[in-house]
Amino acid sequence: MPYFVYILISNKDKKLYVGCSIDLEKRLERHNSGAVTATRNRRPLELIYSEKFEDKTEAFKRERFLKSLWGARFKRKILSEYKQSRANQ
Repeated sequence: MPYFVYILISNKDKKLYVGCSIDLEKRLERHNSGAVTATRNRRPLELIYSEKFEDKTEAFKRERFLKSLWGARFKRKILSEYKQSRANQ
């Protein structure tokens, strides 16, 4: 069963949220419907990045990395690429 590690951006406060799920579409719907406490007051949220893992352990390791200070540089790069792609649309 595949696992997805994902990064969302809040269109309200422009902050990022990192999570892990086996059903990315359903999880995004839950975030945007207010069913997820951590993001309820930050809606609407938009998916800006995801990675697919076949191994649950590896997916959760990646999620922990992205939530760490070491992962901040990677998240800044993803955010920069997202902003650039939005500017080109």
